[in-house]
Amino acid sequence: MAERIEQRLEDRIPELEQLERVGLFTRKEIRAILRKASALEYKIQRRALRKEDFINYIQYEVNLLELIKKRRARTGYSFKKDEIEHSILHRVHSLFNRATGKWKDDVQLWLSHVAFCKQWNAKHQLSKVFSTMLAIHSNKPALWIMAAKWEMETRLSSESARHLFLRALRFHPECPKLYQEYFRMELMHAEKQRKEKKEFEQAKMDLGEFNYSEEILNGQMARIVYRDASQKIKGVEFQLAMLSIAKLFDFTQDLQKEILESLQTRYADDPLTWDYMACRELELGSLQPTEHTTKQKKVSEMARREERCCAVFDEAVRAVPTEDMWKFYVLFCLERYNRKTNSEELKQKRLERTLSVFSKAHESSLLPEALYKQWLQLLLDSNLSEKAVEVAEAATGHFSQSVETWQMRLQVLIQLKRDDVTQCFEEAIKHVKSKDTLPLWTLWVEWSEGTNSKEDTEALYQRSLHATTPAESVTMKEMYLDWTYRSGGYKKVKRLFTSLCENRPFSLDFFRKMIQIEKEQESCKMLNLREYYERALREFGSTNTDLWLDYIKEELSHPKGKPENCGSIHWRAMKMLQGDLVEDFVSKYTLLQTGHL
Repeated sequence: MAERIEQRLEDRIPELEQLERVGLFTRKEIRAILRKASALEYKIQRRALRKEDFINYIQYEVNLLELIKKRRARTGYSFKKDEIEHSILHRVHSLFNRATGKWKDDVQLWLSHVAFCKQWNAKHQLSKVFSTMLAIHSNKPALWIMAAKWEMETRLSSESARHLFLRALRFHPECPKLYQEYFRMELMHAEKQRKEKKEFEQAKMDLGEFNYSEEILNGQMARIVYRDASQKIKGVEFQLAMLSIAKLFDFTQDLQKEILESLQTRYADDPLTWDYMACRELELGSLQPTEHTTKQKKVSEMARREERCCAVFDEAVRAVPTEDMWKFYVLFCLERYNRKTNSEELKQKRLERTLSVFSKAHESSLLPEALYKQWLQLLLDSNLSEKAVEVAEAATGHFSQSVETWQMRLQVLIQLKRDDVTQCFEEAIKHVKSKDTLPLWTLWVEWSEGTNSKEDTEALYQRSLHATTPAESVTMKEMYLDWTYRSGGYKKVKRLFTSLCENRPFSLDFFRKMIQIEKEQESCKMLNLREYYERALREFGSTNTDLWLDYIKEELSHPKGKPENCGSIHWRAMKMLQGDLVEDFVSKYTLLQTGHL
């Protein structure tokens, strides 16, 4: 092994001598490079090889290349690159080859090699890397696409890119992304040829041996890719993706028409098709902007286009009366309404249209639950409060077990300061399953705190503790404790804390809240703090290191604290904490003792 390493170090000597001779590095720096290289070589020649050692070696060589590049720029010396950089580049490629040969499954390692080749413009080497990588990772479409894009965009070889895509499709015959990128590549190739031909014609040059096929110029290859893909991959999303790619090129009108006809024929019952066809009306027949086009004309034209969109949507909800179809219609109307416009007439027309579509969808019982909230907000913003109350009530009729819908209705009633809020809360609690009622109880008590008497609010808190599940009652206990302190003071909250401690479960925040309340008192008693900490530790002492440390800090910092208790608290923590928490506690305790915590 030593002989092999010595040989590798000797192979470095010519490049290092050149670096010193041309003044890029000093003799001292050259020695440091040799020492570092020797250490790195020994690591990658061991029997038990580690990936990290190869990565570190490669990173060192890359850093060295970057440093040489900077020093060349500073000194203005640009010669001897074959003897210096090329030697290092060859070594880095060799290291990458060894590493990827050993850890073939590490895609990130392959991608690092690809990135290195691109950075240093090693095109020939990169072709080899892609070839080897794809032979091993042929199951990853993204790698095929990366390789094909490089062939097309960097090497300007559409033939090689096509060959890679065709190979990839043999492995992944139903991969939408592969077909999309292959389709895009063929269109780019056609566009490139069209530009070349145009330049030749403008220059009045004889094309000679250059023969531009009309079929390729018109995107016939892309059409073949699309037809083949359409037979294998079903779904509107794929068709729309292909159409959006085709629209990027100005010579694909016939191809776009074919995709559109296929979309309407094969997916006439899909809401996405109708949504696209409707939104397409916004782009069709628009006025060409001229100097004489007035704002009023622009507004009128926009209104007409939106009406055409809505006409398509109206036909769509008759042809495909589904929840998804109504959802697309409503979202379109909302999007148009939220667009800024200086025309009050257009704004009003959009509002009326949106409210009308909401109503129709609701009457058809096909308005999705999530959209009721937006409808209500729109009604409230438009000062249609009575209609908002009516809609909220209807929503809870449709989705009587949905806690979100009841919350929405209650928030509307609270916002409008209606008298029937309590009645609505009672109704909600009856309909929603007890395990889901926590959001309703929190909303109810928060409303009661600002509206009802202290007695009513306290009765409500007590009721919530029994009505919610044990896990949810934890949150109610925290809120109850906080409200009692704010409304009744320290003595009352202390009595409540003692009372609540009789029934598990608890949360850590419940105890921390009581500790904080005690600390806020002018005569903060250490005896009480110990009681709260001890209660908390009985529940969470085996899983929380910070609680033990806070207890120790309290004994050390409180005027009535007993620092001599810290030893016993530490001993108890070591006995009670589980697993890795012991080590965590020891390290934090050490930091505390040294004054770093």
